[in-house]
Amino acid sequence: MAERVAIVGVGQTYHRSRRPDVNQVELMNEAVRAALDDAQLTLRDIDAVVMGNMELFEGNYLVDMWASDGIGSYLKPGMKITTGGTTGATVSCAAFNHAASGLFDVVLAVAFEKQDEGDTTAGLNSVSDPLWRRWIATGAMGAFARVGRDYIRRTGCKEEHAAMLRVKADKGACRNPYAHLKLNLTIEDVMNSRMLMWPMRLLHMCPTSVGAAALVVASEKRAKQITKKPVWVKDWVTVHEESATTWSMVRPGETSLEKASRLIYQRNGITKPAEEIDVAEIYEPSIWGELAWYEQYHFCEPGEGWRWAEKGVTDMEGEFPVNPSGGVVATNPIGATAMIRIVEAALQVRGDAGEHQVSRPVRTAFTTAWGGSNWTVATLLTKSL
Repeated sequence: MAERVAIVGVGQTYHRSRRPDVNQVELMNEAVRAALDDAQLTLRDIDAVVMGNMELFEGNYLVDMWASDGIGSYLKPGMKITTGGTTGATVSCAAFNHAASGLFDVVLAVAFEKQDEGDTTAGLNSVSDPLWRRWIATGAMGAFARVGRDYIRRTGCKEEHAAMLRVKADKGACRNPYAHLKLNLTIEDVMNSRMLMWPMRLLHMCPTSVGAAALVVASEKRAKQITKKPVWVKDWVTVHEESATTWSMVRPGETSLEKASRLIYQRNGITKPAEEIDVAEIYEPSIWGELAWYEQYHFCEPGEGWRWAEKGVTDMEGEFPVNPSGGVVATNPIGATAMIRIVEAALQVRGDAGEHQVSRPVRTAFTTAWGGSNWTVATLLTKSL
């Protein structure tokens, strides 16, 4: 029988566009030290280490082989994981699996990206044929412009609704000491930002961030010994898209986002997600993704997402807070981005999110990650078993 597991420590760096003061190993070490301090543990307490990043973006491969002194993996079992935008969540799930297996009592998970040392755009474009798949050359920008156009066409949403959500995200980021972009935006600022590809504007897209995150995960017995505030990882699921329409996200049929959320709700008896979940941290590389994905995650009925934005339902003080941290549109060290969703959700469950703690009591939190090959990782965190 699998062990029940909990998050007993979390850590992250202060995210920036550049960190010339540290190398990759030192960057990871900042997050590791923060997570160990949070758990009040040392490296001697760690039984295994799982780490990951998007290697294409720095151009340095097998970083786990030379990062051992920075992440404490010397002579410890572990593995290196890279799964695109979902990397941080996949690393987290691997840590959950290690602890649940009964083989390891305490597992450290580390994810990072140091995008000031490489070429992220070149890394993204290198994965497709330059002739036959030219449409993918616009990367996430083109993909989410398509999402935005499709959503406007289907629902009657206006550009102003995306701007409302972007301002919501910025308010959360301005309260989050770790967030990258803190811009004090107005709706007019968003509406007047440079057009990239209609309806995608510059402020609709995520930044290129440098940063790292870490989790300490423990089996049930050890978790209760380590902390009085464990965050229980009740469930996690990964769903890969059953289609070759990479980046489309507008095809008919059930997407990986819909299936992953549906599976995790069904397995945990959740029938009304927006009422039974207290906060969500979802992976949204563009604000158009957040707007459209409210519906794909079954938070609201089809065509209602923009109305939620208008009513402030997902604001920090709203009925169903989404991304009170500021989300991916404020902070995006890609390899760590998905783990940051779990870190931030854990802080909300513990009541330790500080100025961006939501106003309602948090007993259950939902997180997601989304990757460029259209796969989704979803996790469910709870305050108690």
